[in-house]
This record gives sequence, C-alpha cells and structure tokens, in this order.
Amino acid sequence: MKRRPLGNTGLEISEIVFGAGAVGGGVFHGERADRLETVRHARDGGINWIDTAPSYGNGQSEENLAWILRELDWLPHLSTKVRLGPDGFEDIDYAVRDSVEESMKRLGFPGVELLQLHNRIQRERDIEAGVVGIEDVLGANGIADALDRVREAGFTKFIGFTGLGDVDVLHELVASGRFDTLQTYHNVLNPSATRPMPAGWSSEDYRELAVRASEQGMGTLNIRVLAAGAVAGSTSRAGGRAMSRGSEPDRDVARAKLLNEAFAGEPGAPAQRAVRFALDQPALSGVLVGTASADEVDEAIAAAVLPPLSPEALRRLEALYERDFDGV
Repeated sequence: MKRRPLGNTGLEISEIVFGAGAVGGGVFHGERADRLETVRHARDGGINWIDTAPSYGNGQSEENLAWILRELDWLPHLSTKVRLGPDGFEDIDYAVRDSVEESMKRLGFPGVELLQLHNRIQRERDIEAGVVGIEDVLGANGIADALDRVREAGFTKFIGFTGLGDVDVLHELVASGRFDTLQTYHNVLNPSATRPMPAGWSSEDYRELAVRASEQGMGTLNIRVLAAGAVAGSTSRAGGRAMSRGSEPDRDVARAKLLNEAFAGEPGAPAQRAVRFALDQPALSGVLVGTASADEVDEAIAAAVLPPLSPEALRRLEALYERDFDGV
C-alpha cells in the first residue's frame, strides 16, 4: 500500500483510508467475528488510517473499534469528529470538549491524530437543520477556537472540517488557515473538487475545493468515493438522501450506468475503477472507502494497484461531463 503526505502535517497515510461509517458499516453491522475480520484485512492490506465519528452507529463505531483494535494489537492513525447539536451553541467550548471526551471514552484512547468538524457549514446558522454558520466556526470563541483548545489539551494533533454546505463559505474556511485537513465530497460522478466542470453542470460545483486546500498545505480526504454505492449500482447505502446537491441516490445510479458503459473494457470492477479515478487525482491525500465486509476491503485495496484509466476511457468520461450525463 503506497503512502502519501497528509498536507503539511508530517504524517504519511495509506492512500486507502478505512471508513468506519454507516456507508458500509463493517464495524457495527454483522457478527462480531465479521467485524474483527473486516478490520484485520485493512491492517494486513497496509491501511494505516481509520476514520470514525460519534454519529456512526450512534457510538457503536467508536465502541467497536476499541475492542477490535485491542484484539488486533494494532494502533493505526485515527480520526473522529465533532458535530454540534441544537444545544451546542449555548456553550460551544463545552460542547466540543464534551463530545471529544465522550469519543475518547468510547475509543479507549487519550487522543487521536485528527478531529474534524462534522456539521454542514453555511453563511448563517440553521440550528434545526444542524447547520453551523461561518461565524460559529471562525468567530471569537467559536468552533475553531474550541478545537484549538482540545488540541492544546492533548486530545488531538490536528484539526479539520467536512467540506459540505455553502461552497463559497467552504472556500473561505480553506483560505482562513485555521485547519489542517479537509474532508471533501468527490467521486467520478462529481469530481468538481479536483477539476473545473463544463458550463451547464447541474450538480454541486465545489470549484476545485480540494485543489485550493492542497495549495494551502492542507491534507485532503476524499469522502463518498463510491457515491454511497451508486457506482456499483446500489442505492441501499445512501439512506435515500443526497449528501451533495444533484447527487440523489436514484440519479447517481442512473448516471453510473452511463459511466460503466464509458468504462467498458477497463480493468477492475466498477467500484474499483471509481477508487482508481480518485487515486489518480494529485490534490487528494487519501481516499476514504466505507466497506461492509473483509471482501470489500480487499477489493478496495486491490484498486490501488490497478493501472490508471486509459486515455480513451477518460475521453468518454469527459464527453459525459460535457453532456451533464445527458441530463440524468
């Protein structure tokens, strides 16, 4: 497994990152032995980073990782997250500290390499929708300050945020210099975080957010690389809603059919081609893959040794972007 620098953090991370979230759910669905085997395959395949969050399985992801890592006698890099609830705005500093302390109790570790803000971020706060405003993040005694304080207390080495919400605001957060990493929505159906998109593009346009972050020296972690399973023809993992505008599950599955026609003859399964596409983007530090089983872990790891997509396949893909997937 090749490793890449995580921005200017000094960390070298496996180019495939193990996603311990709901898309896949390999550490909190299925039998105990299956959960253990799924993570064992990640370790044995050279993965050295696991990403989790308190919301994944309502804490089960963090709790299960605690006993799984003990049984495997393995200490990979770990990242978890902080999401402010409706009551969190009354005392942001307390809410962040409390969330982090509860995560450490579940994980059984005194700290992690990376803590990330997990709320959507827009210009203005929307408490009921779970959205934080930019002033909540960057203002005095805001979330960035609170994350700095838990870092000073030794709970984490680095801080980051999930790049979902108002794209203009996300670019402002990248430019602020307050964060070490960005989790960016990016996949072969919507690669706008790493490249300019043609006029008429109807899905969310992240306007090369990952490129700007990389230029800033931030580490960049690709989320939703499989579009919640859509590139493999499944809508069941997406929960029925779009994480990113224009990427509704049924729409993504329809676009993935056109994509797979364009990639006919390329090596690998559809999901592996999607992973390989992301790995070929120099602005990305690591590609986070959510898996449901040991077999899916092996499939993701195998994608890392596939050759890049052929120039012919990339030309056909470019034609799909130009046509906006024929309006699907």
